[in-house]
Amino acid sequence: MATQPIIIKKVKKNKGHGHHGGAWKLAYADFVTAMMAFFLLMWLLGSTSEDTKKGISDYFDNPTKLSLMGGDSVGNRTSVIQGGGSDLDSQESGQVNHGQMPKVDEADPADITQVELEKAQEKMDLAHLEDLKEKIQTMIDAKPELNEFKEQVKLETTPDGLRVLIIDSQNRPMYKIASAQTAPHIRLILKELAPVINGLPNKISINGHTDALPFPDNQTGYTNWELSSDRANAARQELVKGGLAEEKMLRVIGLASSVPYNTKDPLDPMNRRISIIVMNRKTEGEILKGMGSEPISKPIKSL
Repeated sequence: MATQPIIIKKVKKNKGHGHHGGAWKLAYADFVTAMMAFFLLMWLLGSTSEDTKKGISDYFDNPTKLSLMGGDSVGNRTSVIQGGGSDLDSQESGQVNHGQMPKVDEADPADITQVELEKAQEKMDLAHLEDLKEKIQTMIDAKPELNEFKEQVKLETTPDGLRVLIIDSQNRPMYKIASAQTAPHIRLILKELAPVINGLPNKISINGHTDALPFPDNQTGYTNWELSSDRANAARQELVKGGLAEEKMLRVIGLASSVPYNTKDPLDPMNRRISIIVMNRKTEGEILKGMGSEPISKPIKSL
């Protein structure tokens, strides 16, 4: 009798349930999320004021301008207008705002914006002048031919700008007595200063000073006033020869002994000096206004 084969049937269970899988659920969730975001955006646009919309638009048009105005977030235009988020609002006037936000309708927003921009430009101006001061000091320290005269070159930050003083010395005078002819070491100093100062667009003022020793009597009536003016002009000529643009010269003044460096000793050699002032924009504008000229508006420029 023949042996019959044993047949075993195995039924595979469909564990995946592919006929009703969950891929559509992910697509539906994405669709619902997108719709929620869309309706949320519509609601925000409907409840946002025109000023805020304008602020957002201004930010994306020119984010640098808004940051200079003091905005601390995207579209934070109201904080600029009202003073919130800015450390420039009312410090100059000496008024302290104790948590009370000024109303926008109390002042013209355009005027406030202009003030904020001017203050931002003043801060940038100061930063540029401080950088120039550091460059000059570094140059004096690095060059042996200048380091020898470092006691005669003084750098001072003033409300008018950066002042570079070149002072006389008992043992190393800048000029011959009663003369406007510059000594060789002064010509060297001015030649080295010229290209560094020329790196900024700022205007230059040069003041000449003498001590209180009266000028010798002469028939021409030449005095310390003329002498200080001639010495200042001689310094201007050396700077121009060294590479300083002529158009950057705004004024050259002789002050004789009217503004002594050492007020306790009018005859101190230090009172004989040349003062080169790299003026900030505010001082430049005031001088031009006093001369009857309107200052040319210049954009804020980084070094």
